[in-house]
Amino acid sequence: MSILNKLFKQTFIYGLATVLPRILSFILVPFHTGVMNTSTYGETSLVFTFIAICNVVLAYGMETAFFRFFNKEERKVNVVSTSLISIGATTLGFLLMSYLFHEGIAKFLSLDASVFLIVVAILTFDALTIIPFAWLRAKEKPMRYAIIKVSTVALNLLLNLLFLSLLPEMQEEGNALWKALYIPDFQVGYVFLANAISSGIAFLWVGGVYLDTKYTFDVVLWKRMMRYAIPVLIAGMAYTINEVFDRYLLEWLLPAEISKSEIGKYSGCYKLAVFMTLFSTAFRLGIEPFFFSHADSKNPEKGYAQITDYFVIFGSIILLVVVVFADVIKLVLIPNETFWDALKIVPFIVLANFFLGIYHNLSVWYKVTDKTRYGAFISVIGAIITLAINIIFIPKIGYMASAIATLCAYTAMMCLSYYLGKKLYPVPYNMRKILFYGGLSILFSFSSFYIFNRNLIVGSLMLCLFLGLIYKMEGDKLKAIFLKRGN
Repeated sequence: MSILNKLFKQTFIYGLATVLPRILSFILVPFHTGVMNTSTYGETSLVFTFIAICNVVLAYGMETAFFRFFNKEERKVNVVSTSLISIGATTLGFLLMSYLFHEGIAKFLSLDASVFLIVVAILTFDALTIIPFAWLRAKEKPMRYAIIKVSTVALNLLLNLLFLSLLPEMQEEGNALWKALYIPDFQVGYVFLANAISSGIAFLWVGGVYLDTKYTFDVVLWKRMMRYAIPVLIAGMAYTINEVFDRYLLEWLLPAEISKSEIGKYSGCYKLAVFMTLFSTAFRLGIEPFFFSHADSKNPEKGYAQITDYFVIFGSIILLVVVVFADVIKLVLIPNETFWDALKIVPFIVLANFFLGIYHNLSVWYKVTDKTRYGAFISVIGAIITLAINIIFIPKIGYMASAIATLCAYTAMMCLSYYLGKKLYPVPYNMRKILFYGGLSILFSFSSFYIFNRNLIVGSLMLCLFLGLIYKMEGDKLKAIFLKRGN
């Protein structure tokens, strides 16, 4: 239990590093939906989609490769320096090409040229911090990681409030300085300007790794890392298609006069899955270094199985809580009623993110055995499912097709990973426990939302029953993990 105790402590800190920034950033959801109409919010969501796609390309799997080889190689300094040189070179190349051709690219993306250059700045800073942040995690420095993440997101929040709320009010008072700083009809630009400044501060905070490193570019090591990383890149691109590309498909396949408004509603209600996303992300940040560092220990499969058990237990609780209290959460995150038409997607999206989290846990087999090509294959299958369902059904049922496609894709990826892993790297998962907790949570969630029409009393009773079952069956084990003292 001591290993699990240590893992959950680190996951808790990474959780704070994930949850607190997301809480701060999700304060912006009601703020943005309050100052923007559904069309403008939809336009902002499309830009964030572009950023998400580019982030994957600019990282090209190097973060995961860094973890693998940092734990595997004796000369860790070579891994750090080679990774920094690789990411630094590709990022500077991207920056140069984007600046030289920014007007044409901006026109193609239907963006103002100045907004596109701000987006390029965000992408550049984010790419340059990939390895420094990975280094903090690999060196097990979660507190420093957490402080930086929370601080920079808090700055982003304050800048959003300044640019979108305070600046328009102050310039109306007639002050020459505020009038000079204020740009009318630049709401989308201000959102990303705040993001760019906070990303730049994050780079300054962790960029010291670039100065402290003694550089040697190990070509042989780099080639090995790239062979490991390229399938991760393919998997990342496929994952991005599953996660955010549906916004572009909605824009292309819905009538032009409603597309951005529908994207805004869909993106706003998608945010209600934030709690499952936070949990899954925090868990992944904690377990990924654990997977690699314990891959060569005695019987690591047993630990991997236990981790998945607890992920399913906590994920099942979060699924049920979010679905039962969706009507309460919406008042906080999206108080603008014009977004509520898309509330029906919530159970599908939360469940999809739950399955994605399980998939990340199951993915240990191809990561620790250096068979990342299987991860790429699985993710591509998911992307094909996403594209097919969206293309066929968006013209018929709109954004509901995107929600169904997301759930179908992640369900297929989860099942396929389990099937292949069972053959190539058997892990003794307790499938009876996983199916019992997961299945019961899904049954209660969908019954509460669709059959009982989101009745809060019925949903709360189901939640209490579910929590009671977990306490009776797992209470002693959970206490042993979380109340254990020592390492």
